[in-house]
Amino acid sequence: MTDAPEQQHQPAPSAEPGRGARIEVRKLGKAYIHNGKPLEVLSDVDLLLEPGDMVAIVGASGVGKSTFLQILGTLDLPTSGSIKFDGEELTRMNASRLAEFRNQRIGFVFQFHHLLPEFTALENVMMPALIQRTAIPRARKLAADILGRVGLSHRLTHRPSELSGGEQQRVALARAMVLEPSLLLADEPTGNLDRSTGEAIHQLFLELNQERGSTLLVVTHNPDLARLMPRRMRMVDRGRLVEDTEHGYRGTQSTEASEQIAAPVGEGASS
Repeated sequence: MTDAPEQQHQPAPSAEPGRGARIEVRKLGKAYIHNGKPLEVLSDVDLLLEPGDMVAIVGASGVGKSTFLQILGTLDLPTSGSIKFDGEELTRMNASRLAEFRNQRIGFVFQFHHLLPEFTALENVMMPALIQRTAIPRARKLAADILGRVGLSHRLTHRPSELSGGEQQRVALARAMVLEPSLLLADEPTGNLDRSTGEAIHQLFLELNQERGSTLLVVTHNPDLARLMPRRMRMVDRGRLVEDTEHGYRGTQSTEASEQIAAPVGEGASS
């Protein structure tokens, strides 16, 4: 379906700073069993994200970017290592606690919008709040407000099949942000969109992050979109992360500390 002209979205009031999560990943590993033998996908991955960081991870297909994102989002479990989320160790949580934590603190946007086709845009965005047992009137207001912020106040009652690709992804972004998560994870969020629409969605990510303070991690193959992010990293060698920002990253942590965290102790992995 061809993207129709989208309503101009209006900036929302800035959120109080400090809502983003501090993420500390240490010596993270992930292996799968293939033909009776372990297949190592990630090995000794280290990463430090400070509250409110906006980071893009790029890298070749199959290097482990999506696996890493799924583990950070607690959709998959690591084989080894530590993930601290505001000081709380995620790898020690049981399945029910992880599910509750995920819904409360983490937002997801994927390449495919994964909207429920039988529900309207408003109802899709209400879902995370309803899962949290938020009262229906409050959930409806939260959903309507964030949909207005992404320029879709005129599409509240439309189902996904009645929306353009760009509008569908805006609904998915609104759903991810409706509870103001402290960590927002995006896996190729503009991969199915044309260039101009993709750039508009990516810019919206940045605006919402600045307004609401979420820590943002985006995985993308698109170098042009990655360059819009203040901090960029390249994933190589079974998950090793290398700073890819021009002149080093001087955001919420020093360049020296950033290099120390980004590169794991053991760098003996090869392609």
